[in-house]
Amino acid sequence: MKRLITSACLVAVCLLVLAEVIARVFFAQDISGRFDYGYNPQAGFAEHADGTGGRVNLLAHRRAPGRPRLIFYAHVDVVPAQGWPAFMPRVEGGRIYGRGASDMKGSIAALLLALEKVAARPLKYDVTAMVTTDEETGQSQQLHYLARYLEPLAGAYFFNMDASFGWVGIADLGALQLEIKVKGKSVHSAMSNLGENAVEQAALLVAALLKLKKRVTKRHSRVSVHPEVGIDKMQARLNLNMIHGGIKVNVVPDECVISIDRRLIPEENIEDARKELLDTLASVPGVSWEVSSGLIIPTACIREDPIIDELAALVREVTGSSGKYGQMGSGDLPHIVEGWGALIFGLGVIRAENNIHGKDEFVYQKDIEDVAEIIARFIAA
Repeated sequence: MKRLITSACLVAVCLLVLAEVIARVFFAQDISGRFDYGYNPQAGFAEHADGTGGRVNLLAHRRAPGRPRLIFYAHVDVVPAQGWPAFMPRVEGGRIYGRGASDMKGSIAALLLALEKVAARPLKYDVTAMVTTDEETGQSQQLHYLARYLEPLAGAYFFNMDASFGWVGIADLGALQLEIKVKGKSVHSAMSNLGENAVEQAALLVAALLKLKKRVTKRHSRVSVHPEVGIDKMQARLNLNMIHGGIKVNVVPDECVISIDRRLIPEENIEDARKELLDTLASVPGVSWEVSSGLIIPTACIREDPIIDELAALVREVTGSSGKYGQMGSGDLPHIVEGWGALIFGLGVIRAENNIHGKDEFVYQKDIEDVAEIIARFIAA
């Protein structure tokens, strides 16, 4: 009899299996913090963290003081899914289908395989593996909460497994999301002369933002991206991904909300990007609007280090190709790690064709096996 496995059950099973296997190699900790936020800037970490209640973070350590500090990063949470049996995993033709298969349960499986390979061998690094939650909804506070369990952090290397396959990620996009609420006056549509149509007013702002978009997308980083992405260099983004307004076709709407998603190349910064957006909105006369901020992810520096070159060489040994590229994605981890005085780089199992966050997401089984072999060679003494 077939049974539907819920997302929560899959996460719980994944953590239980992970804890059991990883404990054979490492000392494991379950970190389940309270979920009311309190940040202590003097101490440099959060006393508590916002998040989805009932989720547990797993930290596992194989400590070797005096050796270079290496911390593997992963997350078990996934985005919702509909229109396909996303939580009934299946294997077909060397592909494993299911929500989170590529983003990023496949990388966790690769890490487990790698740790099994080196279980009886000495390691070159002072190693911790961290498996977190709430990455898909923003986990800045959570990472600060976990910082105390990851010391020492200054000078550490972070191996981000929420990353692409076949090359090493050395840069990421920053992110700025704004919600623009346009105000109008609601009246009967037949007497629209007495009202103020917020949707029509919002259209004026959209037109101005689309002009700005043409300028923004001409900005390119000096960092190359992998050929599968379809562009040569990391590229700035400005997308208007949601717009909501009106309650009925015969009612002049008194409110319209535009959601803006701005992605920043490493050479940009949040302050300038925000000012540019607000200046553009302010340039449109006669429109009443207010702004609120959503997700904010500062940009981080482009990373170069001999350890990155070593990993890239191992990728080539195992897969036959490699490189160092920027990732056209954003996350809290890079800028937080930079603030800790650590260095981050990425390698995982994500390919452009895997359709992460989409229907029929999948991961290649061979990619999992290859990443496991790369990690084993990378950390074994």
